[in-house]
Amino acid sequence: MNYSKKRKEETFIIKIKDGQHNTWQGSVLWVDEQNEKNFRSALELLKLIDEALIDKKDEEAEYK
Repeated sequence: MNYSKKRKEETFIIKIKDGQHNTWQGSVLWVDEQNEKNFRSALELLKLIDEALIDKKDEEAEYK
């Protein structure tokens, strides 16, 4: 694989507050942007992180 474009590392802090209905509930903090969001399932957590990375990538593309 060719990894010619290196992406800056992003840091997220995940706080699991509960574990109802066989999944996690809690919050995720995107450290670099100081943006915290709540999630109601593990899938929603993954979607929030994915959206944050896509938004960051779009922002970086606008400045090039």
